[in-house]
Amino acid sequence: MKTKILFAILAIALALPARVQAQFTYTTNAGAITVAGYAGPGGTVVISNFVTSIGSDAFENRTSLTSVTIPGSVTNIGNYAFDGCTGLTNVAMSNGVANIGGWAFDGCVKLAGVVIPDSVVTIGGSAFYGCTRLTSIAIPGSVTNMGDAAFYVCTGLTNVVISNGVAVVGESVFNGCTGLTGITIPASVTNIVNDAFYYCTNLTNIYFAGNAPGVNPTAFAGDSHLIVYYLPGATGWSSAFAGYPAVLWNPLIQTAGGSFGVQDGQFGFNVTGTNNFTVVVEACTSLANPVWTPIATNTLANGSFYFSETLQTNSPGRFYGLGFP
Repeated sequence: MKTKILFAILAIALALPARVQAQFTYTTNAGAITVAGYAGPGGTVVISNFVTSIGSDAFENRTSLTSVTIPGSVTNIGNYAFDGCTGLTNVAMSNGVANIGGWAFDGCVKLAGVVIPDSVVTIGGSAFYGCTRLTSIAIPGSVTNMGDAAFYVCTGLTNVVISNGVAVVGESVFNGCTGLTGITIPASVTNIVNDAFYYCTNLTNIYFAGNAPGVNPTAFAGDSHLIVYYLPGATGWSSAFAGYPAVLWNPLIQTAGGSFGVQDGQFGFNVTGTNNFTVVVEACTSLANPVWTPIATNTLANGSFYFSETLQTNSPGRFYGLGFP
C-alpha cells in the first residue's frame, strides 16, 4: 500500500514542472500528503491541490515569500508553518481548512490580508501573534477554539468581526490591539477570560448582542475609556460590567406621526434614543431569509435623527432595522 501511495505522489510530482518539483518536500501518512519543507525562491506560492496538510515549520523564516494560496484540499496548517515569514503580505485560504496551528503566522509583520474560511474550527495559540499590519479580521461562527494570544499585539487591527457561534474569547486573544476602537460581541459568547482585551487603549465602545457573559476582572484591564452597551430584554446586566459602565442601547424607529412614510418620493422615519448614541440603519428585502445591508450611520444628536432614502421600487418589499455601529 505504501508503495502505491508513494508511486501516486511521484506521478503527481512528475506532472509538475521540474522547477516546482524542486521547491517542495513532502511526507505521507495513510494517504495524507503533507508539505514538509520549502526551498523555492519565494514570491507568490500556490500550494498544489493534492496536498492535505502544511507541516509544522514548513515555511518558517522564508522571508522572500510574499503571497501564498492554500487550496481547499488542505485541512491543517501546522504549528509555526509560516512563522517568521516577514515578507508575507497576503494569504488566500480556501474553504476546507479546519485547523490553523499555534504560531502559524507569528511575526508575519507585513501580512495585511487574510480571510479565515467558515470551515475553520480551531485557531491556535499565538497564531497571528505580532501581525501588526492586519487591519481587519473576521472570526467565523465555526470556530470553537480560539487559542490564547491568537491576535496578540496586532496593533493595526481596526475592525474585528466575531460571528455568532463563537462561545469563548480566550486569554489575551486581542491583548495589546491598540487600533481597536469598537467591537460587537455576539449572543453566542458565554465567557470572556483574563486579559482578552488587555491594554486595547483606544477601545471605547463594546456592544453585546445577548445576555451578559461571564467575564474575568482583567478582561479589559487598561482600557480606560471603555463603555459597554447591551440590548433591551437581555439578562444578567447591571450598571457595570467588569468594572466599566454598562448602558442600555435603546434606539427605536418611530412609526407614529407625520414623519413616518412616503413624502416627495422619499421613505423616512425618526429614530429616537439616548443622546449621542451612534446608530446604523439597515435594510433587507426579505424577512424569511434576511440579508441586512447597512445604508446609513447617524448620531442621535439631542436624542433623535431623521432618516430617509429614495423610494425603492425594484423589489416587492423593503424592511428596516437598527444596528450597532
